[in-house]
Order: sequence, then C-alpha cells, then structure tokens
Amino acid sequence: MQFNAKARYVPFSPYKLRPIADVVRGKNVQQALAWLNTCALKRVVPLRKIIASAASNAKHLKGADAGHLVIKTLCVDQGPMRRYFKPGAMGRSSIQRGRKSHIHVVLELSQH
Repeated sequence: MQFNAKARYVPFSPYKLRPIADVVRGKNVQQALAWLNTCALKRVVPLRKIIASAASNAKHLKGADAGHLVIKTLCVDQGPMRRYFKPGAMGRSSIQRGRKSHIHVVLELSQH
C-alpha cells in the first residue's frame, strides 16, 4: 500500500533541495527523519515536514508504524519562478530569479 503527500510552492530552489532528497530516497522513514533532524540546514525543514506528513497519513489511514515504511519516491520539481530586476554594474539591470519547488513523496509498506 502506498501513501502520498505533496508540498507546493516551497520557497527553496529545487537545485538546492535535490541533493538532500537523493540522500534520503529509498531509506526507512525513521532513518530518514533522524538524518534530517541532525542536518543543520534550513532547507531540510520542508523535506522533513513532508515525509512526516506522509508517515502520519499512513498511520491515520492504515495504522502503519514509521518503522515499517520506506520512501519509494521523492520528487523535487520546479515550481513557478519569480523574476525581478536589481541594479547591476554601469547602470545596467541584472535579472534575479526567485525559484520555488514542488515536492511529492510516496511511502510504501516494507515487506519484512
């Protein structure tokens, strides 16, 4: 059985979230949450929240313990980009891009 959770419009660039997602993908939920709790980066907070939310969905719907859940897929996709201009050198304007992310996680009950 699979359990889903989504977070949209997360105010971090997907390029900064994907290396963290690569570390926890395929791991046990308890191990992943423990690793994310010890990581001292601000950008692990949305990943930690979305994995905890999917685990709570599993507990509510099926009574599954977090020790028996595995992260099957963890996708970090690009959301909308906010473009704005800041002053550059010699009177020019340089474009700035405020990137956002969409996160989708699927948990699965492990067989053992």
